Amino acid sequence: MPSSQNFVNHIRIPENNDWVIFILVGCIFLYVFMMNIVERDASLKDFLLQKYFDASNNLPSWIITSCVTTLTLSVLISQYIPIVPKYIADLQLFGHQLNKFGYTLLAILFFYIIKSALGFLFYQSIGDGKKWSIFYFTCTKFYFILSFLLIILCVSHYYFPIDRNKMFLYYVFFFSFVFVFKVFFYLFHKNKILPEKWYYKFLYICTLQIAPLLLLWKLLFF
Repeated sequence: MPSSQNFVNHIRIPENNDWVIFILVGCIFLYVFMMNIVERDASLKDFLLQKYFDASNNLPSWIITSCVTTLTLSVLISQYIPIVPKYIADLQLFGHQLNKFGYTLLAILFFYIIKSALGFLFYQSIGDGKKWSIFYFTCTKFYFILSFLLIILCVSHYYFPIDRNKMFLYYVFFFSFVFVFKVFFYLFHKNKILPEKWYYKFLYICTLQIAPLLLLWKLLFF
């Protein structure tokens, strides 16, 4: 009898990660649509190296890239969310509650929408509104590459035998490096996407890069 109980205790129910594949395949189809239709059959090299004045349909490309980044990031980190807050769990749509992935997706989506809206208002308020379109055009290239790295991380996270608890620390280091690299990318890009005056640059980085990220961290992990 004890041996049979011990056997039962060691039974592991395999995870069903089909939802991950569905989302990643959907993201790849979004990029296929973007490259073939929105970017008019542009090659990957042409898309990444194209100049602002030679590009077209910048806004749809930015929206699609943002959606893919949001989805893949949500897939990757949703399993590390401790709990779904009660005030969110109590909200039901057709009798269904948000799980960890749904809550993570909602939080990151809220984060990007608010940050983008505040970024637009920031450029308008300092009288540099024309630079906003150059800003999101340049950001599209950065997040396009990042989203492919996130797709690779999602596949390795869910379909390879890794220690997910140990990987969390590596993810923290990875995203910290990405954040620092992004700041330098914004500061020194040849398109000069940040305001020219140093105090506006400092204000943008503090209020629209660091502060929203801290808020997102608090929403997800506290």
